Amino acid sequence: MDKKTLIAGLNQDLAGEFQAIIMYIHYAAAATGVDRIELAEFFQKEIQDELRHALFLANKITALGGEPVDELLPVPRANSNREMIERVLEAEERTIKSYVERMKQAEEFGDYGLANDLQDIISDETRHKEECEKLLRGVA
Repeated sequence: MDKKTLIAGLNQDLAGEFQAIIMYIHYAAAATGVDRIELAEFFQKEIQDELRHALFLANKITALGGEPVDELLPVPRANSNREMIERVLEAEERTIKSYVERMKQAEEFGDYGLANDLQDIISDETRHKEECEKLLRGVA
């Protein structure tokens, strides 16, 4: 594993965190119906974790000699509360898969601190995924 490849992967992850932040802001504002307040609070609460992840990634990228991206992945549109949660669940599943790959790359590169930090982020994202799965059981 070379540094350039690791930085490119971390930048892809950073673009995904930017996507998550904007997606959560958009969905919090767009939630409707009787569950709107609870769902908006759920989305708003997630923003802080995603922001923390983005800051970590940007700092790590610069520590490795790279330049953090400033663009985000496209934010998926949703027409209902259920679709919002489904889009978030899909994003969390992709994010976990990506971070597992990045953790393996960090270990191969020999940056065990990064690998450990990524494992913590994987735990956060797994909790987000599980919360979405629980929410989907109760949303029509």
